Amino acid sequence: MKREQDINEESMRENKWRRARRRQNRIKLVMVMLCTLVVLVVIMYCGTALYLKITEKNAEDGAVEVLGGTVVYTQEELDQQVARAVSDAEARALEAESLAATRIEEAVRNAEEQAHQGVLNTIRTGLSDGQTMLETLRPLFPEELLVASGGQYYFVPINRGLKQSQLVQENVNLLENGEIQYMSGDQVISHKGIDVSRHQGNIDWAKVAQDGVEFAFVRVAYRGYGTGKMEEDSYFDQNVQGAQAAGIKTGVYIYSQAITEEEVLEEANLVLQKVAPYQLECPIVFDVELVSGANGRMNNITPEERTNLALLFCQTIEAAGYKPMIYHNTEMGALKIDVSALEDYDKWFASYSETLYYPYEYKVWQYTPHGKVAGISSEVDLNICIEPIWE
Repeated sequence: MKREQDINEESMRENKWRRARRRQNRIKLVMVMLCTLVVLVVIMYCGTALYLKITEKNAEDGAVEVLGGTVVYTQEELDQQVARAVSDAEARALEAESLAATRIEEAVRNAEEQAHQGVLNTIRTGLSDGQTMLETLRPLFPEELLVASGGQYYFVPINRGLKQSQLVQENVNLLENGEIQYMSGDQVISHKGIDVSRHQGNIDWAKVAQDGVEFAFVRVAYRGYGTGKMEEDSYFDQNVQGAQAAGIKTGVYIYSQAITEEEVLEEANLVLQKVAPYQLECPIVFDVELVSGANGRMNNITPEERTNLALLFCQTIEAAGYKPMIYHNTEMGALKIDVSALEDYDKWFASYSETLYYPYEYKVWQYTPHGKVAGISSEVDLNICIEPIWE
């Protein structure tokens, strides 16, 4: 199977970025509160000035009648004084409002500049630490899937209406030997699995079981990405029989390069024929992936066509009484298939990093192609599932 680029330490950078954003938000709030205080002070000043203005006018105006020490104005004179005072107050209020608006704009501009500088610092730090551009940018876009494909970067909005992954980063435990466990407190709740083909050669399945492997996916066949020819895996029967004899729960997969409905039905029927003699505990998997570094025949079909082929395979397997599953990676899930149309089927997801990134639900996590397991002389893909996938 093909592998995507490792993603490291994104959670730590995302926490740093979020703390920076909270500091910037506090700065904005303080500046807005200060500007509001300025406006209130100006309004109080205008009110006081209005009162003094009227009092001063009362003292200076000669067109009054004094009766027993009381100053008396005609209605016309009083209206004129009030109009002048209101006009002066309005002018001062407009001036104060303009000043406050200017201060708020300055505060917002300063906060935006600081936020901009914070983003630049995050990018500078990430790249200086040897991170890839994807690893550096992903924490800055928490509501989008950032994917590199065909030499371009894609920002794909996350569909929160789909089933979301419930895996939590702090529960991921990376062991010294490179294996990953998923924890609940101090307890390991994940199950260890592998997937194999003829590339692993002869396997001592008893030793594999002793090494803690609980489940295995065995390749049935593959279709050539250039020729389109179907090829059965020469080690299929040997591997299924050996795994089941050792008490390991077993499922199967087929590497598809189908580009027509006829071809995908050929693949499904071949799988059903090959598994008929066995009692499978785990799903039958449709491995849908692009060919990297070569012009694979499935690379050139549309996402809609690819989705429909995956759907037809799963429906065929399900109709035969088996549980189907779809294998994919981030690029495939974000750009090359419509995951919403395949929502009803369990997923097997490939991501070669201990850092969780993919937002959608998956039942099996393939986390490395470089695993070492007793009883297998070559490297092997390692997987975990949290809930048992066997029936």
